[in-house]
Amino acid sequence: MTIGTMDVDSACARMAALSDPIRLRLLALIHKHGELCVCEMTHALSLPQPKISKHLAVLRNVELVRMRRNAQWVLYGLEHEAAAWLDGVLAITLRDIETDAAIVGDAKRLAGMRVRPQPCRDK
Repeated sequence: MTIGTMDVDSACARMAALSDPIRLRLLALIHKHGELCVCEMTHALSLPQPKISKHLAVLRNVELVRMRRNAQWVLYGLEHEAAAWLDGVLAITLRDIETDAAIVGDAKRLAGMRVRPQPCRDK
């Protein structure tokens, strides 16, 4: 699935991935913070790690997010090739849902997390 040459099935798979509330909340956090560790997303959404990982796998399968290791951390960020497409879709969507209770709560919980991975400079 390459940006610019997406077929209808690929576009539908991406749209379906975006239609899930948990995946949209994860993308909202990643979009705002650049890269996040699974532990940060688990804390922010107050959901168990296996559930978060399952949803991240869906987003990876449709090439919306990428994963990389940094020491003991597994970090997720927007897939570089999908970033332009995703930025357009998310900018409009996130603007409209930014005051949703779930989105606001996720941001507050993440901001209140005491121990978070340090940003890595070797991107």
